[in-house]
Amino acid sequence: MEKKKFTVKKMAVAGVLGGISAVLGLTPLGFIPVGPTRATIMHIPVIIGAIMEGPLVGALVGLIFGLFSILQAIMNPTPISVVFLDPLVSVVPRVLIGIVSYYVYVLFKRLGQKASKITLYSIWGITLFYLNFNLFRNIGNKEISLWVQIFNIILIGLTIFIGYYSNKKLKESAIEVVVSAAAGTLTNTVGVLSGIYFIHGEQYALKLGLDPSTAGKAILGIGITNGIPEIIVAMIIVTSVVASLKKSA
Repeated sequence: MEKKKFTVKKMAVAGVLGGISAVLGLTPLGFIPVGPTRATIMHIPVIIGAIMEGPLVGALVGLIFGLFSILQAIMNPTPISVVFLDPLVSVVPRVLIGIVSYYVYVLFKRLGQKASKITLYSIWGITLFYLNFNLFRNIGNKEISLWVQIFNIILIGLTIFIGYYSNKKLKESAIEVVVSAAAGTLTNTVGVLSGIYFIHGEQYALKLGLDPSTAGKAILGIGITNGIPEIIVAMIIVTSVVASLKKSA
């Protein structure tokens, strides 16, 4: 009886979080404007489900997320929507978000606080170095818009906040939650963009009016521009939500 109740609970959590992902995907709520780009938060319920209820729940929420990505591509088509009709691009990476997030969480929980902090600070340091390098490299470059520079400064501020927050405020398993959130976000970004590049790279470039030989650079640029703010936003939201859920449990 207990096992059955537990299974029903997991199914209910997967349904609720999957519904949240669907709403985020079908409305502007799934995107946070950050400078000239938008950071998606549609993968965040997948990560939360995986951490709180395990890899199966995470994978199910990811499956719902992926299926609604296909539905959105059909209902609100854009020039590049055709690539998201492919389940290898829109579904498989989203299922993997939940699996990767859970096992990264478990791995770093077992490794302990020291290993988790080293990993987190490495992510933080690399991100901060890249953002500062990019900012100073573009100073005086008239081809770079003011919005891009402002966007870069905002990301530097958010990254510093994450470093301070993780060092001073997080306790016990919160470090593992932050690392898991980063890993889940990277799984989404790398999985989707890799699928686009290896399966639909030439078609994707042509739809955007680009030379197919530059498809790799264009996709890498999208990954960096969107991926960094998505990681930062995911770290903040997932940590806050999971901490609240664990306190109320």
